Amino acid sequence: MRHSEDAIAVALLATLASALLLANLGNRYLWQDEAQTALIAETILSRGIPHGTDGTNYFSQELGVEYADNTVWKWHTWLSFYLVSASFLVFGVNTFAARLPFALLGIASVVLIYATARALWRDRRAAVAAAAMLALCVPFLLLSRQCRYYSAAAFFSLLGLYAYAGLRRGQRRPLWLLFAAATLLFHSHYLYCATLLATLLLHALVFERGKLRGVLVVGAGTLLFNLPWILWFSTIRYGENYADRLLDWNSSWQYAHRFVRLLLADFFHPSLLLIPPVLAIWSALSKRKVRHDEAWRGVWLVLLFVIVNVAALALVSPGAYVRYLAPLVPPLFLIAGLLVGALLRRSLLVGSAAVLLWLGGVAAGSLRDYLHEITHDYDGPVEGIVGFLNEHASVGDTVAITYGDLPLKFYTDLRVIGGLTGEDLSEADGADWIILRRHRYTEEEKRVWNALVSRVSPEAYDAYTLDVPDLPWSNREDIRLHHFETVRNYPPVTIYGKRP
Repeated sequence: MRHSEDAIAVALLATLASALLLANLGNRYLWQDEAQTALIAETILSRGIPHGTDGTNYFSQELGVEYADNTVWKWHTWLSFYLVSASFLVFGVNTFAARLPFALLGIASVVLIYATARALWRDRRAAVAAAAMLALCVPFLLLSRQCRYYSAAAFFSLLGLYAYAGLRRGQRRPLWLLFAAATLLFHSHYLYCATLLATLLLHALVFERGKLRGVLVVGAGTLLFNLPWILWFSTIRYGENYADRLLDWNSSWQYAHRFVRLLLADFFHPSLLLIPPVLAIWSALSKRKVRHDEAWRGVWLVLLFVIVNVAALALVSPGAYVRYLAPLVPPLFLIAGLLVGALLRRSLLVGSAAVLLWLGGVAAGSLRDYLHEITHDYDGPVEGIVGFLNEHASVGDTVAITYGDLPLKFYTDLRVIGGLTGEDLSEADGADWIILRRHRYTEEEKRVWNALVSRVSPEAYDAYTLDVPDLPWSNREDIRLHHFETVRNYPPVTIYGKRP
């Protein structure tokens, strides 16, 4: 009976996550970062390995430092590109196929968090609460619907914690599972592999010495297996913004605070911290003594994972972006599930009220807005620009743009220059189409804008005003920058077309 109840719970949770993650998945056009992943994945179909160019256009956002001299991509590890490439092989090269692998990993994370909570807390209520809250968390849903490595890093991090929880003396299966999780995490993003193994090593040293040998064996095996990749990636030439930022202690301290605030605002709302004192008072009134030794080991596992990741991200990240926190999200909901599950054991009404309080407190209060997005059409700047160019541009035309070049390279067959590639802008002389986006956030965007605006003259170009807003980004993963419906009453996109 217990196994059947788990199966039913998992099936219902997977259905909920699938409905929320797969609905309308291909409606919104890929934005700049997503398009980069999709474009690099396309090169695998023709060349076998990821490249930073298709021979016509370049896919850099860091002035060309992301690839080797032979244009082989080395800024990111490659698993996400191969996932998208495989999806393209099955479903064709389109928006839905680009996002599908990561949405599926988001669904898998909901299922896996149920299994991990069962392994750590031995409580079905806690497992259901953790998985249901993760599935309803809008910031997590937005991350999982991105054609980017975020949900892969989240899933394989959680898989590593699950494997560690199952380590037992004399059993090899959890060791192999942990090795697989760590290696796949490395090839999703190498930083998170290091933080996962560091977390497990610290936890085993302090709390579970019986697992220390297994963690050391897996860590050594992961290092040796991936050593050629580590040596190759170590030769990356970081751009000025990254190089100046690395190990800057003043900004790192500020970033750490920012990351913690993002975690509390978007995922683990402080209202959940009211549950432990409530439970303590409840237990005192009922005069029941409960031992929580095993649960505390699990709590410390999650807390160490969060602390190690926040510290590492604060030291090396170029900015305090919520997307970097993706691997921390499912583990945090393990603790949320533990707390809510403890309330549910005492009162279904009180436990349900806690979930509703969480829903109203975190940014997931925009669940209604999210439901609108996945059930309605969205028109953004990328879709408008692509539609116009596909209708009016001719084969062989050149497009010069200040920002947003990568989606145009994915959705059109045109030569596109500008953006953040660092290319010589001499080709902009006499470009068939010039697009001056309204927003300019970086010095490179300002440089490109100044170079292009000088080439636009009323005698040589006609201005075309599109019926789409000139928003800075089309589909950002940060809920504070994400638009759930088409924006009206906003300055439109203008395209300058060369006169015949």
